[in-house]
Amino acid sequence: MKIFNIILSILAIVFIIINALKLDFNNLFTGDSSIALIGIVAAIIILVLLQILKKSKVIAKKMR
Repeated sequence: MKIFNIILSILAIVFIIINALKLDFNNLFTGDSSIALIGIVAAIIILVLLQILKKSKVIAKKMR
């Protein structure tokens, strides 16, 4: 599970970087920039969910 978490985190960070390169700061909410923003937000949500999963596993170990 730890390797799975690391791989998904790295993929999410790469996805954020790729989408950040596609942003046009002059027209942020139009065209490809809006799609890139949605992708960045989705990747950030994935990172947050992975951190919640990691913390819940630590709590589950302490409860045993």
